[in-house]
Amino acid sequence: MKTVEAIKDEQQILSIKSYLECRSPRDYCLFMLGINTGIRIHDLLHLHVKDFMTETGEYYHYLQSSVHTNPPVYLNLQVRNALKSCILDGSLDFNDYLFKSRKSNDPITRQQAYRIINEAAKQARINESIGTHTLRKTFGYHAYRKGIAISLIQKRLQHSTPSETRQYIGVTTQSAVQIKLDVNL
Repeated sequence: MKTVEAIKDEQQILSIKSYLECRSPRDYCLFMLGINTGIRIHDLLHLHVKDFMTETGEYYHYLQSSVHTNPPVYLNLQVRNALKSCILDGSLDFNDYLFKSRKSNDPITRQQAYRIINEAAKQARINESIGTHTLRKTFGYHAYRKGIAISLIQKRLQHSTPSETRQYIGVTTQSAVQIKLDVNL
């Protein structure tokens, strides 16, 4: 199995988002959830509409899944908008899988998710190895670059040590983020 990389260039992320948003609300939502939450692909594919909204149609700000509670998974506005498009475009019912196959009531497969992500990466002219873990790695990398504590990222990615997380997301001590802790009392 070859190692895949995080998408570190934000322009490449924008290219993928643009391509997927035009192509398919479901595929766009898969990408957006993956890069904004760090949830494993197996878990993403088995999420249901009811994990994201009430029966009356109100969208949650945090994922309502018993699996992802520590820390809770925040659903930012971009993700909530992608969810709305995915659910409305797919005419999904409350108990449906969010990433329902077009051929059955089952979720899409890991292989199909891989094909979706790889095709989008090719369209964005990304030459690095890309796979389903790329979504998690991209989440972790950009969270780290924005100053989120490695311990929180480690917890979200369910890693044993901070060094395991740093290696997984592709950051070295040379590329560490400078954080200015200025209380300024």
